[in-house]
Order: sequence, then structure tokens, then C-alpha cells
Amino acid sequence: MSTPQPQPVPRSAATSAPQAAEQTVTNATEWRRPGPSRRQLRQDLALGAGMALAGVIGTDLARSTSGMPVDLGLGGVEAYVLSAAVALPLCLRRRYPLTVLLLVSVLFFVNGERNVFAFAGNLVTQATQFMAIYAAVAWGRDRRRMKLTMVFVFVGMFGWLAYGFVKALADDSIKGPGGGVLSPYVSFVLLNFALNVLYFFGAYFWGRTAWRTARQRYELEHQAAELATQQQANARRAVIDERLRISRELHDVVAHHISSIGVQAGGARRVMEKDPAAAKNALSVIENSSRSAVNEMRQLLGMLRAADPELDDDELGVPATKAPQAGADRLPGLVSAANGEGLSVGFHQIGQPVKLPETISVSVYRIAQEALTNVRKHSTARSAHVTLRYLGDAAIELEVIDDGRPKHAPVGSRLGHVGIRERVGLLGGESEIGPRPVGGFRVRARIPLQAATPKENSDDE
Repeated sequence: MSTPQPQPVPRSAATSAPQAAEQTVTNATEWRRPGPSRRQLRQDLALGAGMALAGVIGTDLARSTSGMPVDLGLGGVEAYVLSAAVALPLCLRRRYPLTVLLLVSVLFFVNGERNVFAFAGNLVTQATQFMAIYAAVAWGRDRRRMKLTMVFVFVGMFGWLAYGFVKALADDSIKGPGGGVLSPYVSFVLLNFALNVLYFFGAYFWGRTAWRTARQRYELEHQAAELATQQQANARRAVIDERLRISRELHDVVAHHISSIGVQAGGARRVMEKDPAAAKNALSVIENSSRSAVNEMRQLLGMLRAADPELDDDELGVPATKAPQAGADRLPGLVSAANGEGLSVGFHQIGQPVKLPETISVSVYRIAQEALTNVRKHSTARSAHVTLRYLGDAAIELEVIDDGRPKHAPVGSRLGHVGIRERVGLLGGESEIGPRPVGGFRVRARIPLQAATPKENSDDE
């Protein structure tokens, strides 16, 4: 009788995956492998049926090549039934891997005891046990139960192996001196033990590799899903940020000029009959403000076009030649345009001018523009003053003060103040907006020149 092939008891270091592989990416709980798909279940059914048929054929071939009558067991068919029965549980090897391993191990033992003539030569029976071990390690979702099941099966197999070695002592063919260094019995024990270790450890480690591969695939898919979600969130955030930026630009451009148009139109209406010349002058200011608003709207569209170089000017209605972009160097012109209709605005520049990043330069202009618009719309001020301070290469400071107080008329939405704070904050600066202790109102913004890149970029790292 050929010695049965037992499974060695797994060592804890061999059965336990590394600590990093035992934890999922998203939490500290143990990962449980999802159940098999419909396709995999169909494959298992085909595998079990095919192995059962192959087992029957293998037993018949072993009977034919034995050269002597063999005992086929009960009814003359027991050997064939056992050869098929040991393989049939593989039909469920991925759905119930631990149960299948226990059942196959029991039938494996029964085959070795009852179907002696075909057990050693029937490779299907040996392959069935190999596949059962592999499936239990690769598909066992409860890893603790899998380890306990392995220990139980291995102990049983080692006991059977030891029993086979004891029975082999009665075999005269392996007694006495041999032609090698070791006696035939010792050689028989060592060879069978080494083959069993390689056989069963190979099944175990192959199954563990398959489990780790499935887990890593899950982690990669999970990470890919998280990245896709983050990309969608970042894309949405970028859209919202861009909408806010456009909203600020539209508010600064449109509100300023529409406010100026409204003031001039009101003045023209009041003096139209008494002072036609003043009314004509107001209408001229309205005309100029309207043109300025249109030009600056086109500039805003130009900035949007620059974000997508594939769009041409004709698609956006932007002329090929655009007016200069608003910037700190155009503050004197802004102050000059704000003068009139009962409001006197002065301008004062302190420090040696330096070249400003375009983002900062445009923001300085827009902040001054919004502040002066608020003075005219929401204040009783008769005078205002704009001060631009160049603080070396470190920072630039803009201050707009007036001598008025808020009107009792409906107050604005304060979106202008929000926009100013957002502009300054994105550039890493600080702002001060509120009443002055001595009366009037102050808008002050200090922007560091080293913070030309908006803060939001650092948040995405």
C-alpha cells in the first residue's frame, strides 16, 4: 500500500499574511473576500463533474494495469463510486471552501483505506485534495475559521501519515540494508515526508498568494473609486471656484459702471431743464461708462477664453485687439472717472513702484473700483481718498477712505465686501473693512507680493 499523503500543520508565520496585508485600505477590520460570481460558480460545477468523471476513468485504468485481480469493494462498484465522490465536492469549492475541504479530506482518507489499488496511481484523487486546500486558503472569507480548519485537517493527516509509517515496518521489502547510505525504511520515510511537505505546502502557499492577489486587486479598485470620487469633487470645486471668480469680476465691472450710470442719469434728470449743459455732460459720462463696461466685459470673456486655448475670439465675441487689462497702473484714471456729481476723490501713491504680478495688479484695481462704487452708492460722503503704498518687494497696500456715513436708503447686498475679502484672502493678504474711529469708512487691503499664487492651490496637494 502506498503511504497516504498528509497535510502538514501550518505554522503561524506561514498562515498569517503580513500585518499590512491583513488590514483594508479604508478601515482596520479584516477584509472578507466577496463570494464567487455566477461565472465562477458555473466553472466550479464543470470542474467538479469533469474531475469526477476523470476519477472513474483513472480507477479503471489502475485496475487494468494492476496485472492481477483487485477488490472493487461493495457491489463491485465501491472503488468507482469513491473515486467520483471525492471530486464532486469541488462543484462548491468557492462557495463553501471550508466545508468542501473537510468533506474532500474525509473522502481522501476513505479512498486511501478502501481503494488501495487505485489510490497511489490515481492522480485525480491527489489533485482533488490539492485543489480543496487551495480553494480553502484562497476563498476562505473568515480567516480565523480557515486557520482552525487547516489545523484540524493537518493534524488528522499527520496522524494518518504516522500510522502509515508504523504499518510500513511490517513490509519486508523495505527492511534490511539498502544500496544507499540510509536503510530502505528511513529512505522511504524521508522521501514520502518530503513529497508530502512539498505537495501540501505548495497548495497552501498557492492559495494564500491567490487570496493576497484578490485583496490587492480589491484595494486597487477601491483606491481607483476613491480617486474618481475625489476627481469629481475637485472638478466640482474648480467649477464653483470659477463661478465665484466670474461672479466677483461681473460684480466689480457691472456694479461700478451701472452705479455710475445711475448717478449720472439721476443728475441729468434733475438739471435737464435748468442746466442743459450739465445734463449734456452727464449724458456724456453715461456714454463713456457704458463703453467702459462693454470693454471690460469683453476683457472678462478674454480671460475665460485664455483658460481654453482651443476656443477662438469669434466664438466668444471677443475682438482680436482688446483694451489693456485693468491694473494698479490705471488707478489714476479710475479716480479721475469717479470724480464729479458731488464726490471729490483724491489719489496718492507712496513708495517706489515695482512690477506687480498680473493677479495682484488686477485685484488692486478691482478692490479700489468696488470701494469707490460703494462710496457713491451707499454713503453720504462728499470726499474720498485712494492711497496706494508700495512696501518694497514685500507687499502692496491699498486704502480707500471717505468722510461719510451709511445712507438710510436700502443698503446693498454686501457682496462687494465679501468679494474684496475673498480676493485678498486668495492672495494670502489681509483686509480691513469698516467704519473709522474719526468718522467715515475705510477699506484697506494688504497683499504680499510673494503670494501671487492663490492659497487654494496649496490645499490640493
